Amino acid sequence: MATAYGPDTRDHQRSGAGFGDRPPVKHFLPAALRAPLEGRTWREFGYLLLGLPISTILFSLSIALTSLGIGMLITFLGVPILAGTLAMCRGFGALERARARGLLGLEVAEPAPVRGRTGGLMSWVGAVLKSGVSWRHLLYALLHFPWAVFAFVVSLTFWSYGWAALTYPLWHWIFPTAVGVQGIQLYGDDHRQIYLDSTFELAATAVCGLVVVLITPWIIRGLTSVDRMMVAGLLGPSRLATRVSELESDRGVVVDTAAADLRRIERDLHDGAQARLVALAMDLGLAKEKLTDDPEAAARMVDEAHGEVKVALQELRDLARGIHPAVLTDRGLDAALSAIASRCTVPVTVEVDLASRPAQAIEGIAYFTVSELLQNVSKHAHATHASVDVWRAANRLMLQVTDNGRGGADVSSGSGLAGLTERLDAVDGVLVVDSPQGGPTRITAELPWRG
Repeated sequence: MATAYGPDTRDHQRSGAGFGDRPPVKHFLPAALRAPLEGRTWREFGYLLLGLPISTILFSLSIALTSLGIGMLITFLGVPILAGTLAMCRGFGALERARARGLLGLEVAEPAPVRGRTGGLMSWVGAVLKSGVSWRHLLYALLHFPWAVFAFVVSLTFWSYGWAALTYPLWHWIFPTAVGVQGIQLYGDDHRQIYLDSTFELAATAVCGLVVVLITPWIIRGLTSVDRMMVAGLLGPSRLATRVSELESDRGVVVDTAAADLRRIERDLHDGAQARLVALAMDLGLAKEKLTDDPEAAARMVDEAHGEVKVALQELRDLARGIHPAVLTDRGLDAALSAIASRCTVPVTVEVDLASRPAQAIEGIAYFTVSELLQNVSKHAHATHASVDVWRAANRLMLQVTDNGRGGADVSSGSGLAGLTERLDAVDGVLVVDSPQGGPTRITAELPWRG
């Protein structure tokens, strides 16, 4: 069923080790000590501080205008007031998405704009009131305010108390000089007061402050993770709209790919087999004319025509193989990929571990994916060995092509890998390239399993 596998074991490859990995950046300090001074922490802290005033304004306006609109529904004026309130919330939503993008690095797609059927004012009002996205923006305005108050208080309290305690040995002299007490009062009543003023107490306060400073970034990250979920869940397009957009994009890719394949087939037929058959017909016509006058010359011409027929038949077989190889239909991926590997310019080992066959469409995409990757190995890799591994993981068909060549393959460089990525994406597939300079190259493709 399979030939011997390459130097890497299949268990190692299936675990995903190596593909998509990059050497971690080395730091002198561990993450826990770096976190209080990292730019990410300061940006997230700034996001929480800005959240309170923005949410206060948004909440106040939303409550006031929504109450006014509902109260005025008894008259016609309540309808445009509610529509204006929702439009205002969408405007604040754009501000919140921009704030999350700039301070949290969160990319949230812009929801589709509201458009009325006729383009008139009342048509727009009706479209706004029927838009689920608009009501989710209003829900965000109502829910985010109490959360913003909580996040503001918690983050500012931990931040200020932590840094104040950590730096207390530097500024404790202010108390006896300006306030007339020995230091921060830890406890006091009519009979006894305890101040933090001794060397040990100063050091203990600084240590406690250091602990608070070190845990504050992780508290802030936990708080902003809730903000991320709220912004992504309430201020972005709906899942249905996102899926429709993805399907429209994938449909365009599929149409373009099919058109390109048809142009390729037409070009191959016109420039290859068709031209050869035309020349063959002309040669046979000349041979027919010479048949009575010069039988020997006619025989040579017929013999040459016979050779042209063989070449034309081979070209037609290659073209048919490029459209859909018969071996794939008859015997499945194992035999078809072995046939591809035999035509590669470097030795290729193939292992296919499938208990059953996927759907014909998925099987064809898998075949042409491996075919194109092995063509890249032949043309660009400068490798001495390559391997192909195919297996099923849950509801995914996994393909992996590895070679020991020079590496440097890059999807973003506009190469054939970019087109291959688009083709896989059109069927909810994924292509992952791990190709450091100097090699080796490991390219993993995932396709949905459809039996």
